Amino acid sequence: MLDKHGVLARRDLRDAVIELGCGPVKLYPGSIAVDLIDHAHIDIVGDALDVLAALPAGCARLVSAWHFLEHVAEAGPFLDEMSRVIDPGGEIEIVVPHFAHPYFHSDPTHRNSLGFGLYTMSYYARDPLLRREVPGYVRREQLTVKRIDLVFKAARPFYGRYAIKRAIGAVFNCTRYLQELWEENLCYVFPCYEIRYVLGRTPDPRREPE
Repeated sequence: MLDKHGVLARRDLRDAVIELGCGPVKLYPGSIAVDLIDHAHIDIVGDALDVLAALPAGCARLVSAWHFLEHVAEAGPFLDEMSRVIDPGGEIEIVVPHFAHPYFHSDPTHRNSLGFGLYTMSYYARDPLLRREVPGYVRREQLTVKRIDLVFKAARPFYGRYAIKRAIGAVFNCTRYLQELWEENLCYVFPCYEIRYVLGRTPDPRREPE
């Protein structure tokens, strides 16, 4: 592990934004960027799970993982560490290819061979949004799903398709019913590009509302 800017030595680390596996581009200015491969803007070079384990609990307001979880064999340990490092009001942002993504199965670096769908995070976290109940044998009760978005777009240079798919996405993201209708019946007719989940810490029922 290479901590290029001494982030892990900071005892006052708080309210941080952490980007996991962000590659050559940072999405959030001022974030702590983590990647296995070094780039000019990367702050910590190393295995993301090891880096998360080295961070203090409750130090982050956001942990962002864009197109990262599809490259690991098991999401559970990462979710455990991400939930540990966010503060009580913090969020985890996960963006991954939907299982209907036409290019998902072409990438040999994708270790999750099944892909991700509307209900994937419902297995890993409490889900008050979607209607179908799923088994909770891998559920992290400390996490709750706060938002799910289907992202319809096309890769460059297909700009015409991009505009059409964005319009389709605006329709199917109107309601949870339409999201589920799309995934059950239309996902291979109008495939989406990726899916975005936002997770937060489950409120402690023993705490008085502020």
